[in-house]
Amino acid sequence: MSKIKKVVLAYSGGLDTSIMIKWLKDNYGCEVIAYAADVGQAEELDGLKEKAIKTGASKIYIEDLREVFVRDFIFPMLKAGAIYEGQYLLGTSIARPIIAKRQIEIALKEKADAVAHGATGKGNDQVRFELTFKALAPKMKVIAPWREWELKGREEEIAYAREHNIPIPVTKKKPYSSDRNLWHISYEGGVLEDPWFEPKEEMFLLSVSPQKAPNSPEYVEIDFYKGEPTTVNGRKLAPVPLIEELNKIGGRNGVGRVDIVENRLVGIKSRGVYETPGGTILYAAHQALESLTLDRDVSHYKQQVAQRYAELVYNGQWFTPLKEALDAFVNATQRNVSGRVRLKLFKGNCTVVGRSSDRSLYRPDLATFEKEDIYNQKDAEGFINLFGLPIKVAALLKK
Repeated sequence: MSKIKKVVLAYSGGLDTSIMIKWLKDNYGCEVIAYAADVGQAEELDGLKEKAIKTGASKIYIEDLREVFVRDFIFPMLKAGAIYEGQYLLGTSIARPIIAKRQIEIALKEKADAVAHGATGKGNDQVRFELTFKALAPKMKVIAPWREWELKGREEEIAYAREHNIPIPVTKKKPYSSDRNLWHISYEGGVLEDPWFEPKEEMFLLSVSPQKAPNSPEYVEIDFYKGEPTTVNGRKLAPVPLIEELNKIGGRNGVGRVDIVENRLVGIKSRGVYETPGGTILYAAHQALESLTLDRDVSHYKQQVAQRYAELVYNGQWFTPLKEALDAFVNATQRNVSGRVRLKLFKGNCTVVGRSSDRSLYRPDLATFEKEDIYNQKDAEGFINLFGLPIKVAALLKK
């Protein structure tokens, strides 16, 4: 421990990292530099500088990474169509590689001996942070206090904070943790660990209850260019304002809530509640546009890629050769994914009701049930005979 002189700590100001500054100083006798990445936590960043310095940090970096977060992390994931276990839009997962990447850059700049994070030894985030550290600075020492200290749980953390006069945002009256960024908010732990427990309505921050959403539907139109969203309702928006606008639109219509039990990488099942209003809209719109512009074989194969891509994001394998290779495939599929999608939002539902593209492969003259001259229905007989030949041979063998 005495060999560590300077540590850069990923600092959120939450319960865990609030007490870690003092714990690191007491146990390693080192200087602690706090680092907070602004990936859209909003008011959670308020007062963070004063709090970090007051609790023992020598300095703190607070940097706005939202533009890079959307452009280089969220949009590639959206284009891939990555959804973990069919429901989770990977809001927490996708934020970790950008946070860890910048943390390593600061550690190298500050000539730090180590980096530290507040992830627990039971969770996914420890893997996500440390795989990024290994990919970008393989010789950097990593300190994970949750795997070292004697504190056994949140109650003991709260007691530690009170003993050392460390202000914390969590009390026994609010015994669950949340993680917020531009893409979503997650809630887990505490009372939510009971999968039968229904979350209280006051917990949600980004969306209204579907029951309290407007009694008439709201329509939204989104334009895409090569798989990336560019405009909302005719207004061209930069990536960050675009996500913020869709979060507002989706949130006021009760869109984007998910309550799931998921399989963590470490082998433990975890109950998580998520709000992703804008992301839910974008995924629905993007998928609808792909249905027009991707041919059948590419579309079906991309579904397999999407699942694998989601696993890479969830598992913290962002900076890997496989993810880089999958990006090349995904980007190739997005060359013609340009056009407009119209969606109807109503009391928690997000329904695609229109889609158009100059690059559409959909041909009304082929799909119609009316008279047409391109598709000869008589040709179908020979196709069915050849396509069904293996089935026919197998059936004859049985008899």
